[in-house]
Amino acid sequence: MSNDFERRDFADDEALAPAFAEWTAEKLRAAIAERGAALLIVSGGKTPERYFEALSTQPLDWTRVEITLADERRVADDSPRSNARLVRKALLRNRATVASFTPLADVRLEEGQELVAASARVANLSLPADVVVLGMGDDGHTASWFPGADGLHEAMDRGARQLVAPIQAPGAPEPRLTLTGRVILRARAIALLVEGQDKLKTLAEALEDGPADAMPIRTVLRGASDRLTVFAAERA
Repeated sequence: MSNDFERRDFADDEALAPAFAEWTAEKLRAAIAERGAALLIVSGGKTPERYFEALSTQPLDWTRVEITLADERRVADDSPRSNARLVRKALLRNRATVASFTPLADVRLEEGQELVAASARVANLSLPADVVVLGMGDDGHTASWFPGADGLHEAMDRGARQLVAPIQAPGAPEPRLTLTGRVILRARAIALLVEGQDKLKTLAEALEDGPADAMPIRTVLRGASDRLTVFAAERA
């Protein structure tokens, strides 16, 4: 397995967040300078909140930045479990208030209609993405690519027919939408955010030989090559 990615290590989240934010901002500035616009895809969860806040203060032309999500639960926008809610609260503030945000889920629609609408919105973005920010669970999942999930193989496929796929995580209280490998693995730059000793152990295990469907983050580690940068903190 190729391990051509770059790794940046930090003592804790407080040191990591501003450095990660500056790295992201540099990628977005370069995209704007070269193509006139930039597409940033982010993930939810608890880990990125400090990073979002730091990124929102970065000086760049946010009016030219499109933002969407790597995955989302099928919940209302105001649900505490909504990734869109987190983005609006922690990232779309300060200088980033004027960025364009495209959510994935719309639970007002029937599931099939929601998938079609989400796919159409993603297709209208400036693909390929300039930066995709991913997290990782203790089980080795990333985005909503969960071990044992219904729809996992289609979701992880770089050549997937769809840009957005429905997925049901084992034991999850609600179904989800996730970007497929066709979007995530074709990004110009991918960042993986890993914080805390448990996640670092999971990362070390994922770097060992083994099937990707057992630890889906392996699909990114093996498929992104030198476009991947891992931002790791010993303490969350």
